[in-house]
Amino acid sequence: MADPTSRRALIERVLSGVETWEASWGALPDTHLPDGLDGLLDEYAARMEANLPFFHPRYAGQMLKAPHPIAVAGYLAAMIVNPNNHALDASQATSPMEMEVMRMLAGMFGLPDEALGHLTSSGTIANLEALWVARELRPDAAIVYSEGAHYPHGRMCQVLGVASKAVPAHPDGRIDLDAVEAACQRGDVGTVVLTPGTTGLGAVDDVHEALALRERYGVRLHVDAAYGGFFALLGGPAYEAIAACDSVVVDPHKHGLQPYGCGAVLFADPSVARFYLHDSPYTYFTSDDLHLGEISLECSRAGAAAGALWLTLQALPLRRESGLGPILAACRRAALDFAARVDASDGVTLHLDPTLDIVAYFPDRPTTHAIDRATDAVLHAGMADEADPIFLSTLRVSADDFAALHPGISRDADSVRVLRSVLMKPVHEHAAGWLAERIETLASSVE
Repeated sequence: MADPTSRRALIERVLSGVETWEASWGALPDTHLPDGLDGLLDEYAARMEANLPFFHPRYAGQMLKAPHPIAVAGYLAAMIVNPNNHALDASQATSPMEMEVMRMLAGMFGLPDEALGHLTSSGTIANLEALWVARELRPDAAIVYSEGAHYPHGRMCQVLGVASKAVPAHPDGRIDLDAVEAACQRGDVGTVVLTPGTTGLGAVDDVHEALALRERYGVRLHVDAAYGGFFALLGGPAYEAIAACDSVVVDPHKHGLQPYGCGAVLFADPSVARFYLHDSPYTYFTSDDLHLGEISLECSRAGAAAGALWLTLQALPLRRESGLGPILAACRRAALDFAARVDASDGVTLHLDPTLDIVAYFPDRPTTHAIDRATDAVLHAGMADEADPIFLSTLRVSADDFAALHPGISRDADSVRVLRSVLMKPVHEHAAGWLAERIETLASSVE
């Protein structure tokens, strides 16, 4: 967590930069602020207190955290001017920045230099674009994805009117490639979606093994790395194989330390730009160079998102040993340490070893129904403790998958909720012991 004084100094430096801009062009116009603004701001600040402390190690629930102060500064500096990265004339500074960060992201995944890509408002929209291109390339072919994949894939296929099929995942969350191959053998599959970092368990699909499916059946491979993509900095065969895939999505507003919303989509083949071709009577007139609106389904997009990401990646480059890499490594160490402590504890059982920085575990109880009840009780008891609160999340697991991992527990329900912690803040590395002890205490105290 950054020192508040240093954060304020950073913001003051940003505002001084705006003053320099105003010296050239004149002051920003009077916005006619209403009377009583102090009271409104007081009310707003009071209402904002309802937010949970996403930046704090006490928050170990969903994929939420505060953006890096450098990203906040970059976003604020651009937001005041409010560029629109749809056309170059509306974003003379931030469109070139976006093109630069897309080259950086392509390099992180090992994609070719000519890869085509742009930022989006979210990973959902980025995946929508990737699946839309998949439909345009194979209009009569189905899209296959894992039951453990993020839910927007099925929903976006409905939006696009594309046939789709969810295939089983292994109990550890990885896509079942034998089931994928069985689907491909029908001859009507055009694209297979792979996920290196599922949103539930953080499971990493075997992208490297899936490459053979393209050779055998001619299917395209789309990689939804929205959550886990930045772990490519730490290496591994699944991440190295992304370089040979057709498209990839990543969310800088997760491990890229950015504010919402900032997603990204990349295509290995730049010729897919032909599907985006359109004309407008009042844009794209200042330059024959590529305007980002010409390769995006979205029209207006915040130039501030590109500016913030560019500034962040200048300060924290996409490198393993320096920059962003050590931050990812700290999250991974936090998960491993926390999981080891849970595994050694009394009263709590590890659901499975973490692959990235998401850990699933549950209170020791003899039956699945009792585990489900205790999980809910721990979740709410942790949030309700005003003196020493802790914020977790839960994950619903099918009875079959749970039994495969924990055959000794009696099965008396069709599914069971387990506790889930996303340790995506590097500060969690120093809080893993306290976090595990706090959860063990709660698990032993609830009914």
